[in-house]
Amino acid sequence: MNLYQPQLMRIEEIIEETGDTRTLKLQFENPSVAEQFDFKAGQFGEYSVFGAGECTFCIASSPTRKGYIEASFKEVGKVTRAMRRLNVGDTMGFRGPYGNHFPLDEMKGNNIVFISGGIGLAPVRCVIWNTLDLRDQFKDVTIIYGARSVADLVYKRELQGWAGRSDVKLYQCVDPGGETPDWKGEVCFVPSLVEKAAPSAKDSYAVVCGPPIVIRLTLPLLEKMGFAPERIYTTLENRMKCGLGKCGRCNVGPYYVCKDGPVFTSAQLKALPPEY
Repeated sequence: MNLYQPQLMRIEEIIEETGDTRTLKLQFENPSVAEQFDFKAGQFGEYSVFGAGECTFCIASSPTRKGYIEASFKEVGKVTRAMRRLNVGDTMGFRGPYGNHFPLDEMKGNNIVFISGGIGLAPVRCVIWNTLDLRDQFKDVTIIYGARSVADLVYKRELQGWAGRSDVKLYQCVDPGGETPDWKGEVCFVPSLVEKAAPSAKDSYAVVCGPPIVIRLTLPLLEKMGFAPERIYTTLENRMKCGLGKCGRCNVGPYYVCKDGPVFTSAQLKALPPEY
């Protein structure tokens, strides 16, 4: 596949996650492209609306689920507003996959702790499903997730499904003031929920994604809990534009996020300037 050329994709399904967040299920219009397409958990793509431009999102579905990809996005600008106007059956563009990925082969045989906040569950969802589809190859799976309010929780159907699984530990929270009368989860911020869940660092990897404040507070907390910096992974999407390391927009210190990332370890982030 030509990574410079957008491929035509048809919207097969639209899932309303929250008032401003949607998930699109996309299928390649060209069957031969669909057969060739493959990616790894953590990689991203460039999604385009013709006449409006393109924007960068992770691939939110698992590479074990063949025949389609999913993208979740929040309406925040020109392109995402145009994406909100698309309907089932419409065509849009996709180019990718780009970037590196989570080292699932290295993680096999270990515990995995997934930590995310808000729409940051999208890239984590990809690797969660990848792990659960290969469930017998991993030890304990723990998911720690929070959002600003109950209304802001994404993937509600999947959260309910994960909560019902005997082979998954799920902890959920909303920020103080974001709870509803029937909310049964915790009322706190994500780092506080991590402390309450107290996942063991022994034979464990951690995957963290969310708003910058969640990442900044959670990474040192995990290290304090005994997680090695080399075993803590996060994914950055800040300022990525071209996806190919040509425009320089995502350059941070020695890295281009689109080429050297978007997946980085906590150890790697320590070498970056503070503005990452």
